[in-house]
Amino acid sequence: MHEDRLRHLLDLIRGGVLSRRDALRRLAGLGLTAPMATQVMALAGVSPAAAQAPGAEPVRRGGGGPLRLLYWQAPTLLNPHFATGATNQDASRIFYEPLAGWAADGTLLPVLAAEIPSIENGGLAPDGRSVTWKIKPGVRWHDGVALTADDLVFNWDYARNPATAAVTAGSYRDVTVVKVDDLTVRVEFRQPTPFWAETFVGSRGLIVPKHLFERYVGAASRDAPANLRPVGTGAYRFVSFAPGDVLHASLNPDYHLPTRPFFDTLEVKGGGDATSAARAVLQTADYDFAWNLAVEDDILKRLEAAGRGRVVFIEGGDIELLHLNPTDPNREVEGERSHASTTHPALSDPAVRQAIGLLVDRDALEQFIYGRGGPATGNVLNNPPRFRPPQPSRAFSVERANEVLEAAGWRRGPDGIRAKDGVRLRFVLQTSVNAPRQRTQALIKAAALRAGIDVEVKAVAATVFFSSDVANPDTYTKFYADLQMFTTVMTQADPQRFMNQFVSWEMASRANRWQGRNIYRWRSPEYDRLFREAEGELDPIRRADLFLRMNALVLADGYVIPLVGRPRVNAHANALRPVLSAWDNTLWLLSHWGREGG
Repeated sequence: MHEDRLRHLLDLIRGGVLSRRDALRRLAGLGLTAPMATQVMALAGVSPAAAQAPGAEPVRRGGGGPLRLLYWQAPTLLNPHFATGATNQDASRIFYEPLAGWAADGTLLPVLAAEIPSIENGGLAPDGRSVTWKIKPGVRWHDGVALTADDLVFNWDYARNPATAAVTAGSYRDVTVVKVDDLTVRVEFRQPTPFWAETFVGSRGLIVPKHLFERYVGAASRDAPANLRPVGTGAYRFVSFAPGDVLHASLNPDYHLPTRPFFDTLEVKGGGDATSAARAVLQTADYDFAWNLAVEDDILKRLEAAGRGRVVFIEGGDIELLHLNPTDPNREVEGERSHASTTHPALSDPAVRQAIGLLVDRDALEQFIYGRGGPATGNVLNNPPRFRPPQPSRAFSVERANEVLEAAGWRRGPDGIRAKDGVRLRFVLQTSVNAPRQRTQALIKAAALRAGIDVEVKAVAATVFFSSDVANPDTYTKFYADLQMFTTVMTQADPQRFMNQFVSWEMASRANRWQGRNIYRWRSPEYDRLFREAEGELDPIRRADLFLRMNALVLADGYVIPLVGRPRVNAHANALRPVLSAWDNTLWLLSHWGREGG
């Protein structure tokens, strides 16, 4: 049995997220008999009455005082449809909600929905061509206007409009949303669709109010005042926001769960670095929670020894990838570098890509840098388990890299750097400012130099690198470098949305304001075909096989090099009870966060 999974289930029960019946069912899934599960809940201080229904505990709203969160990569906007990067998605999630979210065990929990659709309750069509969602009655926006089906239909129209350039467009583009009545919508698919929990679900399903955004559709979408002053349905209401710095919110007295939330005020402080954030929670206790602690594991262990907080590792599908640019970042076409019509003068050679892959020592990254926070992997797709392929070879060999380059005609010059037909192997490797990433850059640079490749390392402030600023050349979505490194987040317990980051129609470009999910500019007609087939494959075994074949295609081409898996690593004060999931935003169920004894 996994201790962390058991602890998480007990937190969900204490917080009133799960009914007693659901709790017993899930504990049974961990191998506990019903009597044993009941005894475990009792020993953990969970009474039968406390686990009867969602919202049963606590008995009143508020009284928890301030909740202070540290996000060292600070958010820069508060519209979920433009939220590139996890920090912007999390900040938007404070105010906006989806119909349902993904719990830690990969199941769906209703948020704005009255229930999760199923064949039994008539929500799922047996032929896989539609799903019907019922909205929870009585939900109101923060300004008092009622949430209705019209808001959902509007979000569909808003996000799928190409001129809006929404990062969520892929979740709405290929469906039709029909209003059934004031509190019901039907999402219709073009074909039988096995993964129906996409539109209005999870991190890309947050719903914004029609009455505040309907004047700002398409080309005017970036002008909406609510992009920075959100009016949502969430447990906390907007107070103030300084992009790149600090966000303040306060308890929503009209939240649709009568005894939620617990905390009276919320502060999300941005900036600094991950190590300082860890210290502020684990050592000095100045903050309650620190997000995404990409910190060397030995440092985390030393800080945790102070006894003021704990580090939590939640395994999911997030992964740190090294990307090799198929396009030319130094050539401009129609005012755009890394244009899809260009080809990289050196990385287009498979031998160069193979050599770079041999120069990445993943095992050293795990052993000496990431530890518990970065298990080495050679796969892009690592979770959920039923979609996990066998580990490919993770060979590290400078000698073999030299042999590959020599055989391909790349000869060393007087300075030791290889060249061929006037093209020298000189690359810029960029990533965000972060100690483990800078150490990773140093390892790659040192190994590359031994193979005759000159790597210039470039570190960009996280608030710039992960921002949505269309005017800034250093954002990761523009990819104006030869090599690039960051973590790709998997926010669903299904690989479909995760793996669409490699399809050709999602390529980031000036035309879509660099909002396309395919930041890598990688293209493969065979990958596109397999992805389309998986979208309509109802047989779970055949569908899993299609995703495994997609993973193999990405690896074979060598433009994308997996480094380490990235379990969600956060720290929180000992008394804080966050409800976390690796399959959704960190703040996916902020309404249910509490403190021991509160």
